[in-house]
Amino acid sequence: MNQLEQLKQHTTVVADTGNFHQLAAFAPQDATTNPSLILKAVLQPEYAPLLSETVAQLRHAPLETIVDAVLVRFGGEILKIVPGRVSTEVDARLSFDTAATVARAQRLIGLYEAAGYARERVLIKIAATWEGIGAAEQLEREGIRCNLTLLFAFCQAVACGDAGVRLISPFVGRIHDWHKRQAGAAWDDAARSGVNDPGVQSVTAIFDHYKRHGITTQVMGASFRNTGQIVSLAGCDLLTISPELLAALQASDAPVPRVLDADAARKLDLPAVHHDERSFRWALNEDAMATEKLAEGIRAFATDAAKLDRLIEEARR
Repeated sequence: MNQLEQLKQHTTVVADTGNFHQLAAFAPQDATTNPSLILKAVLQPEYAPLLSETVAQLRHAPLETIVDAVLVRFGGEILKIVPGRVSTEVDARLSFDTAATVARAQRLIGLYEAAGYARERVLIKIAATWEGIGAAEQLEREGIRCNLTLLFAFCQAVACGDAGVRLISPFVGRIHDWHKRQAGAAWDDAARSGVNDPGVQSVTAIFDHYKRHGITTQVMGASFRNTGQIVSLAGCDLLTISPELLAALQASDAPVPRVLDADAARKLDLPAVHHDERSFRWALNEDAMATEKLAEGIRAFATDAAKLDRLIEEARR
């Protein structure tokens, strides 16, 4: 078996793309999108008709209504290919507004259901701010499943587990990037690879904590820079992987043993951890990497959301 086939024996493989034409080649269970991936997709000629058709149907509707319809149109096309779920992201500009995030998520789910897709097949992606986690807690009580994204700190994972969210997406590659940049010339690629990669270590710590304490929130490693990071997390609940790295896994037949083990994690001596708002904000503040990467990620997704807004405005003129 190639590495992708071996990985699927240990972990649910998810495709991280807005390019649904690529999905069939890798047969993932689920797929994830984000504002940057959707923007990249709509700029490609083969996807332009999806944008123009949706805008034409809703030309006189409010901008945010058209944006959500475009997101759901792409999500629906993905759901025709994958057997499982698609993750669709709430506008990052709402990351610090609990009520607005809840309302936007409810509308997205309503659009999916109106298009004939059960809400169980959709995960609403929300940035893992305190306000975003609070929104997810409300949505989960309504039966709207959430994927908390831009997750870099252990305190974010703890709060998500306490809130009962369905799934979290710790960003392996961006954690790796920060530590590599901080180390500068002292960085040793060989010494900080595989299970010693700081991004891999972060996901491993979260996975072990959840399994040890019976937290049912699923862990989905995300944002990978190389296949070494991926195979070092074999056994994680899910891994969301770009088409480029899925292809690299398909092209290799190197062994992929299980690394993360839920049964072994349940036997670890790990203390229970919980956060209220004050302790959460302090713990996040004390983690310079997480503070920087969370803010940077929200800004980047907000920038791409604004670019998509402009494309839609141009299309309906």
